[in-house]
Amino acid sequence: EQYVELQGQVIEVLPATTFRVAIQGTSGGILAHLGGRLRRGRIRVVLGDEVTVAVSVYDPRRGRIVYRH
Repeated sequence: EQYVELQGQVIEVLPATTFRVAIQGTSGGILAHLGGRLRRGRIRVVLGDEVTVAVSVYDPRRGRIVYRH
């Protein structure tokens, strides 16, 4: 599938490993969940973390967190 990787910052922690991530140039941020490798590796993502989000070109309002900086 086609994904675009964007850099952002976690601005809100939601239930079920879902986060709102602020991306520069977007208002309100995008809704993102943890990718499989982060879940398996038990990587903690907390408020204020810098992350890389893979966003589908078909729905740019949702994404998957693939890396925590």
